[in-house]
Amino acid sequence: MGFVFFRRLGLLFALGTIVGLGSGAALAAGASASPWTVSTNSKVRLVSGTVDDGGRPALLAGIQLRLDPGWKTYWRNPGDSGVPPRFDWAGSKNLKEAEVLYPAPHRFADAGGSAIGYDGEVLFPVKLTPERDGEPIELKLAFAYGLCKDLCIPNDVSLSLAVPANVGKGDALLLDSFVARVPLPARPGLLPSVGGVQVKLDGETPGLVVDAVFPPGATGTDLLIDGGDVFVPLPAPLGAPGDGKQRFAVTFASPSEATAIRGKTLRLTLVSDQGSTETMWTAE
Repeated sequence: MGFVFFRRLGLLFALGTIVGLGSGAALAAGASASPWTVSTNSKVRLVSGTVDDGGRPALLAGIQLRLDPGWKTYWRNPGDSGVPPRFDWAGSKNLKEAEVLYPAPHRFADAGGSAIGYDGEVLFPVKLTPERDGEPIELKLAFAYGLCKDLCIPNDVSLSLAVPANVGKGDALLLDSFVARVPLPARPGLLPSVGGVQVKLDGETPGLVVDAVFPPGATGTDLLIDGGDVFVPLPAPLGAPGDGKQRFAVTFASPSEATAIRGKTLRLTLVSDQGSTETMWTAE
C-alpha cells in the first residue's frame, strides 16, 4: 500500500513538474510580446523574436496594429491626406538602432482623395541592434499613427517590452509573415522593376513618366513614391498592364513643386500580388 501511495505521489509530483514547466514555457513565450493597448477602434502591441536572415539569426521586434473593420492607417507617404506613422524609441535601454521596415501598402479612397496604407492588420518589422551584445534590450516606444474611416483621427500610444538576450524564436512566425511583405531592394533580374524614368521638371506641365515591368499575369500592380521631406503627387496609371509592362505618370501642380525634387533621391515602390520591390532614384 505504501509503495503504491508513493508511486502515485511521485506521479503527481512529476505531473505537477510538467505542468509547471509548461506554464513556465508559456510565460517565456508570452514574454516575447507586450499586452495589447487599445486606442480608437484599434489595438497595438510590441512583439519580438529571432528570425532567419540569409542563414543567420536576426533579432527583430514588431509593432503589430489591428484595426476594426472599415478603418485604415497610413504608409510612410500617406498620399493625398492622412499622417504617416512616427516611431520614437527614446528611453529604450541597450538599443543602438531600431530600423523600422514597411510592408507593401495599397491605395484606398478617403475623404481627402486617395491615400496609401493598410487595413485589417499590419505589423511593422523592426531590426534591432543592441549597444551590447548578449544583454537584454528594454524597448520604449512612443508610437503615433493616424486612423481613417470618415475622418482621420491621430493616435498616440506608449508601448514597452523587455527583450531577453535569449528570446529565442518568440513570435518568429508572425514576424516572418510580415517581413515577407516588405519590398525587396531592386536588383537585376528581379521583378517588378523600373524600366525607365522620363523627367520633365521645367515648363508649364512638369512631371515624370515611369515605365514598370511586372511578372507575367501579375495583378494589383501599382507604383507608389516616397519623396522623404519633399512632396511627390500620387502616380496615375496610364492604362492596365500589357505583357507585364505598365506606365505611370506623376503630374506636378506647379514648376516650383517639380523643381523641389531636383537632386533628391526618391523611393519608387512597385507592388503586385507577385512581389514588391523598391528602387532608389535621384531626380537630375
